[in-house]
Amino acid sequence: MSVRDLADYPWDAVVPFRDRAAQHPGGLVDLSVGSPVDPTPEIIRRALAEATDAHAYPQTLGTPSLREAIVAWYARRRGVPDLTVDNVLPTIGSKELVALLPTLLGLGAGDIVVHPRVAYPTYEVGARVVGAEPVAADDPAEWPEGAKLIWINTPGNPDGRTWTVDELAAAVRRARELGAVLASDECYAELGWDGPWATEPIPSILDPRVTGGRRSNLLSVYSLSKQSNLAGYRAAFVAGCAHIVGDLLTARKHLGLMPPAPVQHAMARALGDDEHVAVQKELYRERRDALRPALEAAGFRIDGSEAGLYLWATEGRDAWESMGRLADLGILAGPGPFYGTASGQHVRLALTAATDRVLEAARRLNEGKL
Repeated sequence: MSVRDLADYPWDAVVPFRDRAAQHPGGLVDLSVGSPVDPTPEIIRRALAEATDAHAYPQTLGTPSLREAIVAWYARRRGVPDLTVDNVLPTIGSKELVALLPTLLGLGAGDIVVHPRVAYPTYEVGARVVGAEPVAADDPAEWPEGAKLIWINTPGNPDGRTWTVDELAAAVRRARELGAVLASDECYAELGWDGPWATEPIPSILDPRVTGGRRSNLLSVYSLSKQSNLAGYRAAFVAGCAHIVGDLLTARKHLGLMPPAPVQHAMARALGDDEHVAVQKELYRERRDALRPALEAAGFRIDGSEAGLYLWATEGRDAWESMGRLADLGILAGPGPFYGTASGQHVRLALTAATDRVLEAARRLNEGKL
């Protein structure tokens, strides 16, 4: 397969609903895409400015200060105290790593890449680019023989599904039976809301309670886009098995995949400061606390969504019909079918719009009739 064989970019199908929502007298409330709108924290912007004399090529493996900051962050925030700098590697955002991981692992025709049934579509795209077979399966018992790479997403995008320590441990056992690389996309792990995640940290695939002290063939992928408003910086990293991280480093050196030096400096500063993350989480909480009950009052059921940046909502009808009914209130959502065939009756609403616009959406839902 070549990139010419990929399907058209699906968000083009949303344009008519955007146009319809924009006709609302109060204007469009765009809750379709999880792109941050809040300011990048000053502490991070200052760090970026400090590093603008970037005349030399940046280090693909990351500066020593960045790698040490990633290691310290995993120990402090994710309950993973036993990493070293050899276990971590910065990336140019997380999407490029997700898309390129099958390529960088040397997968190809005849190989199987497993991904969640309700999932960010780039897991499947990465498999198709190398000619591998994508298989959607959530239950580790259903992961097929021959799987070479298995993706899990916790907390999930779009549905907020979050794996417990016991569930992660079972996933690790099954991946080891298969001899597969198990990659956990954990980009929303600081955003726990309901159930145990209201008070407990969300566990990582690298948690010693999960790994039993062995990180072989395990990877954790993380991004600073949402918790630090760094989507435009393309600031992310991967951590885990030192052998795989070393192989990824070698390939990325040849390919020139290196985060810019000023971004690396800013990432290190961001990872060392927990206060701005807590402030941002409270903004998301305020929006979520307004939007969720308004959706429920308007006849939607919220499924999952115990963590992450989205509300995964359904009226029990076709998603495109719900998209139209929301558009008539000037609200643009993300259609569930973009996230797999199991999502035909769901829409995704992001918490990243400005607070006043989210409150306006809640007001319209409370006052309008779908």
